[in-house]
Amino acid sequence: MLNLLLPAGLAMLAGVSLVVQQLLNANLRAALNSAAWSGFVSYLAGLACMALLAAALRDPVPAASVAARLPWWAWSGGVFGALFVGLAIYLVPQLGAATFIALLVAGQMLGSMAADHVGLLGLAQRPVDLPRLVGAALLVGGVVLIRR
Repeated sequence: MLNLLLPAGLAMLAGVSLVVQQLLNANLRAALNSAAWSGFVSYLAGLACMALLAAALRDPVPAASVAARLPWWAWSGGVFGALFVGLAIYLVPQLGAATFIALLVAGQMLGSMAADHVGLLGLAQRPVDLPRLVGAALLVGGVVLIRR
């Protein structure tokens, strides 16, 4: 039972941290009068935290030869992270935190189902079926209810 509860609790904690991050970034945007600089500060703080984590875990710096062998798209995760942070900084004040997160989760679910369906970037293929479609429809219905 602990095998399921701990990961589920940590995943929920990650979800709460996303909400707090977006509220902090939106407040920083208002204080700095700049979405771009708010996002920059957010990423700078995140970079510092990841550097501290790597140092605490004593992870070795990857060899340049390993980095050179990676395909170009392997480096693009930060671009999508920046897109997410930038859009969140812009949209949270307009939509509210609950509506933004509900729409975010709906988008993540639909994108995840599409990625599973085609086996994107090495994922095992998991076809879209009726139960998954019903689950996605319920999620979108939840977005409509939260937005009221």
